[in-house]
Amino acid sequence: MIKKRITEMIWLKSVVKIGIAMSIVISLYSCKDDDDENLVGNWVKLGEFSDDGRSDAVGVALGDKAYVGLGYDGEDRRIDFWEYDPINDYWSQKTDFPGAARNGAVGFSASEKVFFGTGYDGTNKLKDFYAFDPSTNEWTQIDDFPGSARYGAIAMSIGDKGFVGTGYDGSYNKDFYEYDPSTSQWTEVVSIPYKRRDAMSFVINGEGYVVGGINNGTYNSDFSKYDPVTNSWTTLRKISDATDEDFDDEYDITRINAAAFVVNEKGYIATGGRSTTGGDVWEYNPATDLWTEKTEIYEDGEGGAERTEAIGFTIDGIGYVLLGRNSSYYFDDVLRFEPYAEMNEYD
Repeated sequence: MIKKRITEMIWLKSVVKIGIAMSIVISLYSCKDDDDENLVGNWVKLGEFSDDGRSDAVGVALGDKAYVGLGYDGEDRRIDFWEYDPINDYWSQKTDFPGAARNGAVGFSASEKVFFGTGYDGTNKLKDFYAFDPSTNEWTQIDDFPGSARYGAIAMSIGDKGFVGTGYDGSYNKDFYEYDPSTSQWTEVVSIPYKRRDAMSFVINGEGYVVGGINNGTYNSDFSKYDPVTNSWTTLRKISDATDEDFDDEYDITRINAAAFVVNEKGYIATGGRSTTGGDVWEYNPATDLWTEKTEIYEDGEGGAERTEAIGFTIDGIGYVLLGRNSSYYFDDVLRFEPYAEMNEYD
């Protein structure tokens, strides 16, 4: 009888432990669901890109259109070049890029033209640069990028000038250059504080922001702002949990190869990752120097849209993310982001 009671007590303790464990697991999943439900932002799937899916392409907005080209489709590097009309959700092919087929290039817009350059052709790192005029559908080669040949750089359009820097030329770089279309001249400006490649950039109110990237196997958690008027960089709060304060406790923003865009004077980075693909989205508020997580990228409410090496741009205050890859799968989709709408899985 004593042995039986002891056995029953052991059994009851086991049941209690299992019950507690199950409660903890259920509680954790409930918290995760609550967190997901609390995230704001809606993704709308638009028509597909008119050519093959690809990653590591270049996309630049100019006026009420965007221009996309180059990249790698899993077999070949590309030179095709396309104009996107968001009003009609329509792609039209333009004159092919005149340089070598490549991926890892950069682009900016200035003086009613689009500029593409640098990158990697499979053998060589590149530094040539070209200007596309939408009014004539013609390309013109401009002076080479004055820094070393490289890929994985960043580019920004500020005012009527372009800015290009960082990237990988066999080493990691932090140099930074301004291109003035009115004089057709490149000028070296003050370097970004830290070396990197595959970072992200966006522009808010005439100032450029550079975030993320990687340097010798270490993911950059620094975040910097460039003021072209004073030719100076300001170091902002890090994008990792770097302080004892609460504001960055949930930060998981460090990454490479994400898409970036701006909506209503706030910056967004979406997808990318650290040695993997991601789908999370983060919003930056320059008024507070704080980041907020938004609804992750998805397609038709079914998920599966996580990716790296996608591109992003803004047209008429609306943010778009498109292309990219997940392992050996290359996306040809185009997604529009509504940052303040509740997620609608039927969009």
